Amino acid sequence: MKITCTQENLSHGLSITGHLANKNVNLPILNNVLIEAKDESVKFSTTNLEIGISCIVRGKVETDGVYTVDSKLLADYVGLLPSEAVQIALIKDDYLNVKCKNNNTRIKGIAADDFPVIPEIEKNNPHQIKIADFKQAISQVIFAVANSETRPEISGVFISINGEPGRLTMVGTDSYRLAEKKVATSGNTDKKELIIPVKTLQEVLRILNSLKDGGDTPENIDIYVSDNQILFVVDSIEIISRLVEGQYPDYKQIIPNEAKTKTIINTQELTKVIKTTSLFSKTGIFDINLEFLPENKSVVVSSNNIQLGESVSEIDIKFEGEKNNTTLNFRFLLDVLNAVSSSEISFDVIDSAIPCLIRPEGDDSYLYIIMPIKQ
Repeated sequence: MKITCTQENLSHGLSITGHLANKNVNLPILNNVLIEAKDESVKFSTTNLEIGISCIVRGKVETDGVYTVDSKLLADYVGLLPSEAVQIALIKDDYLNVKCKNNNTRIKGIAADDFPVIPEIEKNNPHQIKIADFKQAISQVIFAVANSETRPEISGVFISINGEPGRLTMVGTDSYRLAEKKVATSGNTDKKELIIPVKTLQEVLRILNSLKDGGDTPENIDIYVSDNQILFVVDSIEIISRLVEGQYPDYKQIIPNEAKTKTIINTQELTKVIKTTSLFSKTGIFDINLEFLPENKSVVVSSNNIQLGESVSEIDIKFEGEKNNTTLNFRFLLDVLNAVSSSEISFDVIDSAIPCLIRPEGDDSYLYIIMPIKQ
């Protein structure tokens, strides 16, 4: 293998793929990046046996070849090189020789024969979603997903693709709260229901956030699904992952379809008040109380801690319905307030024992449910 590539292209390919390689004692080759040179392009690939990421960058290929070296070491080294042409050559299947201007180094690696095979999916008729919409959907859902080994079905994100008229619904829950986001799709209209590991979507979000807006960056991300794998393709980057087996719970039955108290609250004001009030919540319980007062058209946010004291704040709100109260985990509230971009939220309550429903005001594509803390 002998290639010449710009430092910028090499650094880009290694940063996209390198995050997946980690210190694996049992299988050291998983710490490596697979480098494949052929057809005037250089392909970098990494895998942790559950997720595989590949990225193709432009380069001049003088001799085809394939080899693996420590991903972090190569990425760190290339990242420190000047913005010049970088020459990489494989010497006797023993090490990579990396040259750039006055820099010359040798990096020992492992033959590519031992690198795990990354699965492939037939790329035919993809589901397409606007990258901006998909990024927002992931960020508004993944924080609600459970980290549970005993219930793997809720340790992933549920995705339902409805086909016509083209809509994807993304759901995350940990059984104490639930987030649902709907986004428009185009292309493939086949109906699908699947559960994606949350780590996969975290990697997809990381990669999408690293892409530069405008220029040659595509507007859409393509999604291909097989029986047990899912493939995300954007530009020259591919992320493939296994799917979670199991049946996702019927979450729709817990979404409240009525409310005794309907309010609209300023997002920024509520965030500030919750942060100050939370300082006096009980350790390990994270409780704050919200009391909705129709006579004042306000919500009183309070917390009480025997060791620390108490905090009480009142916010003016738009109010419809009857007096009500609920006690919630303040961390769950802050998660949704940080996830929405609207200046106001609608906050619906039935009573202190039934989940409350939060939406960005004027946006029916997103909802968030929080179970109350029982007193």
